[in-house]
Amino acid sequence: MIKEFREFAIKGNMVDMAVGIIIGGAFATIVKSLVADVIMPPIGLLLGGVDFANLFVVLRGAGEFATLAEAQAAGAVTINYGVFLNNVISFLIVAWAVFFLVRAINRLKREEEKAEQAAPPPTTPEDILLLREIRDNLKQR
Repeated sequence: MIKEFREFAIKGNMVDMAVGIIIGGAFATIVKSLVADVIMPPIGLLLGGVDFANLFVVLRGAGEFATLAEAQAAGAVTINYGVFLNNVISFLIVAWAVFFLVRAINRLKREEEKAEQAAPPPTTPEDILLLREIRDNLKQR
């Protein structure tokens, strides 16, 4: 059983999948930073200095809270729609990047298929042609 598991774990597809998951996790971290640190601050500035990470509604808790961290520290129950909005934008960026990656791969596949279809059939070697001619001559006799 251990031998079978080792064969399964060492297969090329398993290693490729592991690499993809690791790269995907790193890419998600970069996109999350892009959204939170680069995209949302200018949008918040354009909308009057709004910090999307601190957009929330208090469902249960005493008092007014200036930030989400204050509300959470006080034990208030909140709906964090600003964080949700950041995550939606992160998802859309990742989905867009994956779309372009799949689109590029599909384009390469189509070009490869066209090249295979456009390639002339391989020419028959001279020795095979000579053998066929000898065979045909022998049949005629």
